This record gives sequence, C-alpha cells and structure tokens, in this order.
Amino acid sequence: MRPPGVPAWEESAVAWLLDQCPADYRGHEVLRRHPVVLVRFAAHHIDASLEGARAAYAAARRELRERVDPEVLDAALRALEVEGARLSRAAREVALVEEAMLGTRWRPKL
Repeated sequence: MRPPGVPAWEESAVAWLLDQCPADYRGHEVLRRHPVVLVRFAAHHIDASLEGARAAYAAARRELRERVDPEVLDAALRALEVEGARLSRAAREVALVEEAMLGTRWRPKL
C-alpha cells in the first residue's frame, strides 16, 4: 500500500482493504467510493473473524477429541494460532489505515 498523502494512496488502501474482506464486498460500488465505510466494515469483519478463531480454539479439544486423531487436533490448533496472529496483525493494520484516512500522520523518530 502507498503511504498516506501520496498520489493514489486512497486507491491502494481500498484495494488492500478489499483483500481483508470477504470477496463479495468487491461487488459493492459504495465500498469503493467511500473508503471510510469500507475501513469500518473491514474492521468489523476482522474483529468477528478473530472472535470466531478464538471460539474455535477454545472449543476444539472438546468438540474434536473423539472425531480426529490427537496429531490432527494439534495441527488444527497450531493452524488456529497462526490464523489468530494473522488476524491480530490485520486488525492493527486496519486501525492504522483508518487513522490515516481520518487525517492522522506519523513522522519517523530517530
């Protein structure tokens, strides 16, 4: 994504935000034309996905212990850990994009 304030920054932010959302969001022109709406929807989608991953992790042993072998369960839990970390990063990144859309600018500190 391009840095805030440079030409085509908002277009690059929209493309990145759409990558964070369900594919069907691409079919809604209002989300492309109003990035502030899109960033809010993206934030809610990622928050819900993270909540779902946490719920799946919490319930996995109880729900799956008699359905799959222990090594499968362990691999599934590791996959959820990786996905949870990815979603946590994405939530922070979306929040930063939203701040930039609302006018916040950061300066490097030495």
